[in-house]
Order: sequence, then C-alpha cells, then structure tokens
Amino acid sequence: MAAIPSTAFRWREPGVLPGFGLSLGFTVFYLSAIVLIPLAALLIRPWELGWVGFWEAVTAPRVLASLKLSFGGAAIAALVNAVFGLIVAWALVRYRFPFKRLVDALVDLPFALPTAVAGIALSTLYAPNGWLGAPLAAWGLKVAYTPLGVVVALVFIGLPFVVRTLQPVISELGAEAEEAAATLGASRAQTLIRVVFPALAPALLTGTALAFARAVGEYGSVIFIAGNLPMVSEIAPLLIVIKLEQFDYAGAAAIGVVMLAASFLIILALNLVQSLLATRR
Repeated sequence: MAAIPSTAFRWREPGVLPGFGLSLGFTVFYLSAIVLIPLAALLIRPWELGWVGFWEAVTAPRVLASLKLSFGGAAIAALVNAVFGLIVAWALVRYRFPFKRLVDALVDLPFALPTAVAGIALSTLYAPNGWLGAPLAAWGLKVAYTPLGVVVALVFIGLPFVVRTLQPVISELGAEAEEAAATLGASRAQTLIRVVFPALAPALLTGTALAFARAVGEYGSVIFIAGNLPMVSEIAPLLIVIKLEQFDYAGAAAIGVVMLAASFLIILALNLVQSLLATRR
C-alpha cells in the first residue's frame, strides 16, 4: 500500500489575522443589515412613480429650491469651517492661553448638545430681538429665519469635525520643519504654503468632507432658525419629513435618492483629491 504523505495530516496554517473569515462574515452581515439593505430600499421605492414621475418629483421648483439651499448652505458652511477650524486647531495645539481646556471642551459641544436644543439656542440668539440678532438687525443684517441662519446652524454643527481631524496631525507635525525652513531663509508665508499646508491638506480635506456630509442631512438644529419658508429657507430634509407626513413615501424617497447620489459624488471627489495629495507627499 502506498504511503500517505505526511503533509495530508497537517493543519492549515493560520492566517495573519486570526478569525479573519468569521470577522469578515460578521462585517458583511452587519454592513448589509445596517447600511446596504436600507439604501437598497431607498433606491427601489421611488421607482413606483416611474421615470417620468420620479423626474417630476425631483425637479419641482420647491424641491429644487430646498436642494439648492441644503447643498449650497452645507458647502458654504464646510468652507467656513475649513478656514476657522484650521485656526482653532492650530491655536489649541501650538499655543498656551488661559482657559485652554475650557475652549477645547467647548469644541465638542455640538456633539453632545441635542440638535433641537442647539436650534432653539441659535434662534434665540439670532432672532431680531436676541443678544446677537438685535445688533446685527441694527446694521441691516437679518440672520434668523433666513438662508443665512441655515448657514450659521450648519457652521455650528460642523466645526468639531474639522478641528478634531486636524489636531492629531498638527501635533505630529511639530515645529522642527518650520524651524528648518526658517533657517534656510524661508519667510513665514513661504513656510506655511510650502511646508505646513501640504502636510495638513489631506486631513483638512477629510475634516471638510465630514463637516459637509454632516451638514447636508442636518435637521434638528436648522428648522428652528431657518423659518422654513417654502422656496426661501426650507431645507431638503424638512421637505422629506413633510412628504412623509402626507404619506407620499415615494416622493420622499425620490428626494432622498437625489441627496444620496449628490452627497456620494461630492464626497468621492473630495476623497480622490485627498488621495492625490497624499501620494504627492
């Protein structure tokens, strides 16, 4: 009888990650149950209207105005947070000043504060008779119940994403590179443009993308300060809620599909730019 090779009784050597197969299966199941299946339902439901009905639902003037405000306000708020979030993160990492820990804790306030409470507080502050709204109204600038109020609310809820994304990168950057550039004769502006900003650009784009994604779907903190006037200060998430209350589930899902597709394309573009910047470093 032929001898059986001893290798036939060897156990399969373990992979680099123990339990990888089980972990992968659980991950796929969890992702499907929490993300993929709901998204599939969102994509399927609007087609009850047919292509013509879907197109009419998403191109109605009221829907287009709300989408323009949601995405336009989110983009403006993300750009504002990119600038001031960078300044706040830089100050928190590089400088010592009184009440620094308090300021650092206040950055996380939009995370902990319920969005409805934030909306009520912002509308109270920026109302025409509010602490900030009254002086601004005296200068002819109205914030509450206008599209500007929407942008203010979106800036408030998006700032922590930029700050917390940049802080660890700034901490790891250190001051050695800046000092080396200074010893080589670089001015402060040249150091910032050629040394500091390229190192921070990928993290800055990530924080900006997160702030934008958070702002597009924001609801609670916006509806109180926006005024919710159709064609003026009505956001797309509020219009979705209105359609759901009217039992127009297909119409609400149609708006959701447009928001999902537009958000995905914008975030994908930002991620591609971030990858390009990271490969050039």
